[in-house]
Amino acid sequence: MSGRLYGVGVGPGDPELVTVKAARLIGAADVIAYHSARHGRSVARAIAEPYFRGDQIEEQLVYPVTTEETDHPGGYQGAIDEFYSSCASRLAAHLEAGRDVVVLAAGDPFFYGSYMHMHKRLAHRFPTEVVPGVTSVSGASAELGRPLVERDETLTVLPGTLPTEELAERIAATDSAAIMKLGRTFESVRSALDTAGRLGEAWYVERATTGKQRISPLADVDPSTVPYFSIAILPSRDPSTVDARPSGAGEVVVVGLGPAGREWMTPEVQAALASADDLVGYVTYIDRVPTNPRQRKHASDNKVEAERAAFALDLAKRGSRVVVVSSGDPGVFAMASAVLEVAGEEQFADVPVRVLPGLTAAQAVASRVGAPLGHDFCVLSLSDRLKPWEIIAERLTAAARADLVLAIYNPASRSRTWQVSRARDLLLEHRSPDTPVVIGRDVGGPAESVRVVRLAELDPSTVDMRCLLLIGSSATQVRDGVVFTPRRYPA
Repeated sequence: MSGRLYGVGVGPGDPELVTVKAARLIGAADVIAYHSARHGRSVARAIAEPYFRGDQIEEQLVYPVTTEETDHPGGYQGAIDEFYSSCASRLAAHLEAGRDVVVLAAGDPFFYGSYMHMHKRLAHRFPTEVVPGVTSVSGASAELGRPLVERDETLTVLPGTLPTEELAERIAATDSAAIMKLGRTFESVRSALDTAGRLGEAWYVERATTGKQRISPLADVDPSTVPYFSIAILPSRDPSTVDARPSGAGEVVVVGLGPAGREWMTPEVQAALASADDLVGYVTYIDRVPTNPRQRKHASDNKVEAERAAFALDLAKRGSRVVVVSSGDPGVFAMASAVLEVAGEEQFADVPVRVLPGLTAAQAVASRVGAPLGHDFCVLSLSDRLKPWEIIAERLTAAARADLVLAIYNPASRSRTWQVSRARDLLLEHRSPDTPVVIGRDVGGPAESVRVVRLAELDPSTVDMRCLLLIGSSATQVRDGVVFTPRRYPA
């Protein structure tokens, strides 16, 4: 009794997009076959490997040529035809021996896949089943966040290998398009899109759904960087997919991203980010927001708060939904006050402004050690860029005299290296040398560190702009590394 041939689609790249049926068949197969170039790497095998059983026979089907010249008597096509016949013979030997064979195909087996050449040669001889997979077109559309077609629109799938003139004609005649097989054809595809007057609508998606994914307006892509596993997408032009708002219907929402990743961000802020047309902010914070092709990002330096606020308000005045991003909470040494101050100008009188709170750096650092902010506390910035050091010193002294826990932001920078030592000395005039100090750096990020030291041992050389300091009151306690300030104040 012969074995069974399976053409199994494993999807565009993410192993979690392999179907349940495909995973089951891969794990049960006697033989797993996959195509590769002469470098030996197989995209399909890499996707499917998590579902291998471990003791199966592997048949690596290595192309003799891909795009290079060949000395085969029949030329390129002759070499490829001979290769496919040889592969079919190798797989037929397993099938005749009663072994089930799974031929892996990236994406879908019958969508520009190599499996179809095995199917043509073997399906009439052996029991055969084809298992569909998620195509690269579907994967790219999903990652792009744009529908391919709606209502009565027509989608055209084109190979980039078509002549430029024919590509341009077909692109001009369709509503939406997916153009495959980029790589060396990219410049021709770009030229065709330009000729058809649709280059500005086109998106480039590289290695969709994988960790190496790249998404960009196609017009901005350097042709020398384009691999074969990429695709050009012209998404739906259905006007119902475009949020058309009358002029003057925009708004500015100032949001706090929290101290680190998405898990520190509130659902309310996430919803505001998702619905925005334009994102405005300091470049470091803008980069923390995932790129959405529908949105425009406007990054700037951290010393132009008023200009940034005016820019955001002007965008909203012209009808855009604008989100201004801050780290932590936007109302704590961040953009909310700058936006509200500029919003008071007469020219922005009709622009609505909302502020959405975020988790502060002080709260994040406090949570890592316990509850040092459990009683009354004071929040101060050591930066003297916007206020003189004399005011900072007065407030430090007042907070120390009042026996408040202190949360100190912006303790140091490349150009400010002396404030930490001055602050420590001022506090020691009113606090015990044993007062606990929490030094939190990059909390929630990859370089997170949190230390607890005595106030007398606070070393300014260990503090930089990414740090936040929490300085205890006379009531703050440390027990086995846990720092807390009791809610009941001593009589």
